[in-house]
Amino acid sequence: MSLPGPASSGRNVLAVTLRISSAAAALLRKDTPREEKLRVTAGAHALPAAEEVTVLFFLALDADTAVHGSARKRLRDMPLAVLAGAVACRTLHPRVLDALARLHYRHGELAAHIAVHPNCDDGTRAFLAERGIAAATGTAAVHPVHAAEHPPQDESALEEDDEPVDEESEQFKSKYQLAKVMGVAEKIKIGQTGDKEWRMILIKDSNKLVSGTVIRNPRITESEVLAIVKSSIQNDEILRVVCASKEWLKNYQIRKALVENPKTPIHSALRLLTTLTEKDLAHLAKSKNIQTVLSTQARKLLIAKKEKR
Repeated sequence: MSLPGPASSGRNVLAVTLRISSAAAALLRKDTPREEKLRVTAGAHALPAAEEVTVLFFLALDADTAVHGSARKRLRDMPLAVLAGAVACRTLHPRVLDALARLHYRHGELAAHIAVHPNCDDGTRAFLAERGIAAATGTAAVHPVHAAEHPPQDESALEEDDEPVDEESEQFKSKYQLAKVMGVAEKIKIGQTGDKEWRMILIKDSNKLVSGTVIRNPRITESEVLAIVKSSIQNDEILRVVCASKEWLKNYQIRKALVENPKTPIHSALRLLTTLTEKDLAHLAKSKNIQTVLSTQARKLLIAKKEKR
């Protein structure tokens, strides 16, 4: 597939032709089913990094609201390793490089590689230079940026915020419908790296291999883990993974929720019970919603604490 370079807007634009494989081009045809496009934006198509980014760039211009919204989110949330692989491709189109520069300029090293890319046009380099990323002769020099102009933002902040998921949005509904027709392998792949919407959908999947993958997603947040532990999730393996995580167990509310969840392994629940406050122990000692052995142990711990005073 061959497409012309970007139209000039008064800046020096490289005359570069976009070339992608027939498989990638097929995903951009006008008659490509909406569901197939959404698979791409969900990361369900195994494409080389440069082609995936290029296809997503054009889907981000799609007339369908769900498609272009999902494509833009995927481009914004894409792991740095994949983006770096795409930028390493010497034939990446100037328009794609410009889009990546504007989305990810805060990632200095990636932005520096974009700045020295042979297809990076002057307008993109000017945009990066204004933000402290400049292309030197044959190398990229990353200059400090004033914090007041461009506050630092780490990778996790770029990839994920902790705002509630809008289950009524077109994008969420599209993903939910897509999940219904996906195979287990596709769901597992998305569960490993998918965004918050995908995690919310797949953590409830009836297949334990799928839901078990979600809890190991490196982008999952503590608030999500807490919500999962508080829910009536049926996959015991998820609770075992949480119990084994030193990082998550630093969160008091997660420890308390694990003790209160009847599916938490009893030996783990008893261990975590010893870390709770007297107030919570007093509540659990009277609770009929936890296992008897736990309420009994809570009473013993409470008595022991009072005797030490």
